[in-house]
Amino acid sequence: MLTDSEFQKIVAYVKAHYGIDLSQKRVLVNGRLEPYLLRNGYSGFDEFMKKVLDDPKGQEAETLINVLTTNHTYFMRESEHFEYLTKVVLPYLKVRAAGTRDIGIWSAASSTGEEPYTLAMYLTEFFGLDHRLWDTRVLATDISTRVLEHAIKGVYLKEQIEPLPEKWKRRFFQDIGNEQYRAKDELKSQVIYRRFNLMDPFPFKRRFHVVFLRNVMIYFKDDVKYNLVQKVYDFMEPGGYLFIGATESLDKTKMKFQYIQPSIYRKKE
Repeated sequence: MLTDSEFQKIVAYVKAHYGIDLSQKRVLVNGRLEPYLLRNGYSGFDEFMKKVLDDPKGQEAETLINVLTTNHTYFMRESEHFEYLTKVVLPYLKVRAAGTRDIGIWSAASSTGEEPYTLAMYLTEFFGLDHRLWDTRVLATDISTRVLEHAIKGVYLKEQIEPLPEKWKRRFFQDIGNEQYRAKDELKSQVIYRRFNLMDPFPFKRRFHVVFLRNVMIYFKDDVKYNLVQKVYDFMEPGGYLFIGATESLDKTKMKFQYIQPSIYRKKE
């Protein structure tokens, strides 16, 4: 069983490296880590954390964040965001970026791929026959290598792709048997997956027109959250749009983004 000192050590490490606040998640931490420790012959949490602390870029540090992060997502999640994207944002960007035909879109907590693939399908549909003339590839990042591996494989159960329009299921997914469907290469080629820690300095060479940062800041304290929001703001094009989770909110007095409607914000043009 996790002791107080062991729990505090894990909480402090995860907060310092990933910005995630686990201080109220003792049951979750114990329940998720203990089976891994038992399977791998650790004498206790301290022995495991010593390995993590000795090599923060090593395999056990990666295992720690893979095990402790929650990755709940699904296709078409918070569909009102995609409707707004199609009706308001993309028509604006089609004019705004007409010169370069290059639209920067970032799915910043991409999990197992449902969000960036949904974005890619909407983009393909919106631009239609002209899509091949535009670069609308979605950058999709996550801290967890486990979920990124799932996303790159692009294999989903029949029930998982159920929310998608029938024409998208036929066009973008291949039935591979056993009630499973794999994303076709046409769809996969529209998403670039990378492992990235949102607490790290942003390495991006260009600014974004659209950022989906949904359902991740609920794990951050306010100081961490608004530091991240400021970094996102700095790496967005003027007039760019930020989408956060429907249950999340931002205090407009603590940031530069303009409030558009619940969970949608915009950088001034």
